Amino acid sequence: MTVRAKAHRLRPTTVAAMLVLVASLPLPGVDLVSPAAAVRKSAAVELPVFQSSITRIGPNQAGRMSPSWRAGCPVGLAQLRLLQVTYHGFDGAAHTGRIVVHERWAEPVVDVFRTAYDARFPIRRMRLVDRYQGSDARSMAANNTSGFNCRLAQGSDHWSRHAYGAAIDVNPVQNPYVQGPTVLPAAGEDFVERTPRRKGMVTREVRQAFADIGWSWGGDFVTIADYQHFSAAGG
Repeated sequence: MTVRAKAHRLRPTTVAAMLVLVASLPLPGVDLVSPAAAVRKSAAVELPVFQSSITRIGPNQAGRMSPSWRAGCPVGLAQLRLLQVTYHGFDGAAHTGRIVVHERWAEPVVDVFRTAYDARFPIRRMRLVDRYQGSDARSMAANNTSGFNCRLAQGSDHWSRHAYGAAIDVNPVQNPYVQGPTVLPAAGEDFVERTPRRKGMVTREVRQAFADIGWSWGGDFVTIADYQHFSAAGG
């Protein structure tokens, strides 16, 4: 006697349900995470604690600062301090930046960058302007956050507050210098319009941190808009 197996036809609704079930099963070795969960997971990643140091300008450092300091500058090297601070990069990671300011402002400026780091304010890079041969134009074009530089104020014949170690430019591309048709750096043209707010544009927290140490913001200047610029009294 031959026994024949009876074929059963599956209903379309049954087939669809089985496909959904199979699709929902995780693949071996693959961790499936929804886009929303991935964002939450990324935001939850803890960065290292903020670290900082303040040091005098020693002989070796003085030699490296020849592009930004020279005899005749309004402050001597003995009055300047080299700061190393942790900052939150555009890549979401923690980095160590270096910036020079006047000794009077060393600790207050560290507090500003601590506040910026805790607020996860992104900074593109923070290098001494000597890396750009003391050229403010090259430093701005590189979107470099910088401090001391013995130079004249833009379009003037008097010392900039940078020459006193009492000014800092933050993310120059996202926060350009604007005077009429002049935009510096040129890449800042896309950020002349201040809304909507985009990554690297100075925030209320950053402005307040500088205000708390008595520094003013160039975005509030009357005749120009210097969005990158923060300085002690004097402009």
